[in-house]
Amino acid sequence: MYVLRILSLVLDECGPQLCSALGKHIRLSHAFSFFLKEEVDFNWEEYLEETGATAAPHTSFRHVELSLQSSFQPGMKLEVANKGSLDTYWVATIITTCGQLLLLRYCGYGDDRKADFWCDVMTAELHPVGWCAQNNKTLQPPEAIKEKYSDWTEFLIKELTGSRTAPANLLEGPLRGKNTVDLIVVGCILEVRDAFEPSVYWAARVQCNVGGRLCLSYVGVNDSAYDMWMFYLDTRLRPLGWAKENNLSLKPPTGENLCDLRSSSEWTEALDEATTEALKSPLPLEVFKDHADLSTHSFRAGMKLEMVSPSEPFHICPVSVTKVYNEYYFQITVDDLTAEATPTHVVCHADSPGILPVQWCLKNGVGLERPQGFESQDFDWADYLKHTGAEAAPDVCFPNASQSRGFCKDMWLEAVNPLQPSELCVARITQVKGRLLWLRLEGLTKPQPDCIVDVESMSIFPVGWCEANAYPLTHLLKTVCKCLVNGKYCCSQLFINHRCFSGPYLNKGRIAELPKAVGPGKCAVVLKEILTMLINSAYKPGRVLRELQMVEDPQWNCQEETLKAKYKGKSYRSTMRIVRTGDQVSEFCRRVCERLQCCPNLFGPTIVSDKCPENCFSQTKTKYTYYKKRKVGRPSLGENAQDGDMSKPARRRKKRKAIFVQKKRRTSIVGYHTTESPQVCQTKNTHSEIFTCISLATPESKQMQAHIRTESFEEEDRLVLETNPLEWSVSDVVDFITSTDCASLAKIFQEQDIDGQALLLLTLPTVQECMDLKLGPAIKLCHQIERVKVAFYSQFAN
Repeated sequence: MYVLRILSLVLDECGPQLCSALGKHIRLSHAFSFFLKEEVDFNWEEYLEETGATAAPHTSFRHVELSLQSSFQPGMKLEVANKGSLDTYWVATIITTCGQLLLLRYCGYGDDRKADFWCDVMTAELHPVGWCAQNNKTLQPPEAIKEKYSDWTEFLIKELTGSRTAPANLLEGPLRGKNTVDLIVVGCILEVRDAFEPSVYWAARVQCNVGGRLCLSYVGVNDSAYDMWMFYLDTRLRPLGWAKENNLSLKPPTGENLCDLRSSSEWTEALDEATTEALKSPLPLEVFKDHADLSTHSFRAGMKLEMVSPSEPFHICPVSVTKVYNEYYFQITVDDLTAEATPTHVVCHADSPGILPVQWCLKNGVGLERPQGFESQDFDWADYLKHTGAEAAPDVCFPNASQSRGFCKDMWLEAVNPLQPSELCVARITQVKGRLLWLRLEGLTKPQPDCIVDVESMSIFPVGWCEANAYPLTHLLKTVCKCLVNGKYCCSQLFINHRCFSGPYLNKGRIAELPKAVGPGKCAVVLKEILTMLINSAYKPGRVLRELQMVEDPQWNCQEETLKAKYKGKSYRSTMRIVRTGDQVSEFCRRVCERLQCCPNLFGPTIVSDKCPENCFSQTKTKYTYYKKRKVGRPSLGENAQDGDMSKPARRRKKRKAIFVQKKRRTSIVGYHTTESPQVCQTKNTHSEIFTCISLATPESKQMQAHIRTESFEEEDRLVLETNPLEWSVSDVVDFITSTDCASLAKIFQEQDIDGQALLLLTLPTVQECMDLKLGPAIKLCHQIERVKVAFYSQFAN
């Protein structure tokens, strides 16, 4: 892989020359290509679209569907404010839920839906039943049904008897409005059923919660090598106190010699500490509301059946029921007739995934692994049962053996690697037999056979589940074409010229991190790749997406492509028309640059080495803004100069060691004044234009002044500058901000290329919007900017 990456880089730099040389010896028709496998950012939507593949339907993953449901359940009762009567409340029933929205119906309306209303649990005034009585609030029915019953107290008693009230912790506090899965936070304590003894439980702590998939560590075990991954709906998981309430044992885990890691007293001490800690913030019981009730089984000891191997889920093997614990649990042991065999046991229940009746493999055309030590080469169940003197488990023990839940061959999904439970992989269904799926896991460093999972497995997830839960997904290696092309729908390399002016939308620092070139390849593919890079280099990707949608020409030969962006945890997408033919690529790139108000050579077929033909190196944000305004009809400084008010050219900047000094004086100066009116200032040079922009108080600048400008500046806060801030470079601005109590924000000024001229134009609204600052830090920063403006007025305005 490392060699391939080096080759890829060589081709990027030397591809045309190399292809030209090879072309002397090789006939080239339309393209000469190198195909390499390399890791690229994997996108499910793009992959499915490119390959024509199909994702397994989300409804097939029952456990995931349940995990997305609200913690509130239809039928729950709560107290809610009366709409028509202030300071009064009434009992309502939850009819249905939709995320954090609840559809409620006041008690007393019966089946009448006309007064049903939606409310947001995060904003509405909702309380558990009994809250009014505890807080001396009035509980009275709505006016519309006030006369329906003569004794509302008796009505409520009947209505609330046997009903379930909405839990108080879901209506207020940190858990308010959270989905069931989100109630499980890191550090929560649960009880886990022992893997080998169904009547034994031990406490476990949640180390990680990925969309309901929990990484758990046994209390008292500090080695992550023993961590377990389980979905929160797993029947092995129970709330703390479950074992005691059900007269079950609470003992340290028996598997992997864990019990020997500590003494008996140390295990007890660890459990006591964890229990005390958990009681301070108990896990809400709503977490377990969707846990399936176990069905009773009909198995007896000695029965034989088929089962997906519990230790290596790549094949199916004969197994035996070796112990029946009770009506819910029984033990299965993998058949191994060798004398030195170490038994492989697993505790099962009636609905355990992967257990199958005898002859299931034969009927479904699937190979059955021959038991170790069984002498006959051709395995036959009749001979084997006769040889072992055992009976086959009857079909009545397997009520759901043919359920498929909508899965089909060649559908795609995400699945847990059974040999590395922390890893989730892109997976393709290679075959479906009854309720079993064969999955080919992609992207594994070491290939393994197709793994077999049950359709009800909680180790499989729909396409996009990992991305939705911000969890890494091991994906397939994609074939990438590095080519020199002459075809109509192909283009040569497009260059990203890092030194060119990036404009107001794109972050120059992020642009600098992009590759120098993209392509060659199909026009639409190369352009989509480079546009995606630009979007992700933006200060606000959503804004750039909107701008790109405006780039269009009816004469272009285009195809629609979906572009995506992420910003502050939100995802944005839009459809853009991208040119398909090589002869239109140059103009398309230029139009995009024009729309983004950046140098026309920022990206495109032209490579810029030392100096850009557009002479954009000298542009700053402010100057470029003026340049753009001139295009739409507003006079620029240059145009003013042509009218006869030519002023002296700006002095060349001189590098000074110190930009400013602070001087403390005893006297105070109240306010400040200028000697020229705004009208006079407008005909001045660049210095005066900035002064004008500051003097002509816009609504935004007035808002800033209202927040941060006081009637007087204490003399100790007054700033004396040694150089005109209009001549400050970006680094000068950064040095100034670093010297203030806003030093932590200096990086933003560096990233956004804010020089002295741009600094003097900043207002509170622009600081909040462009720098994403909250009001407090924004006011603090604007105070420092105001100090510079005051110094500019008093020292340089005239």
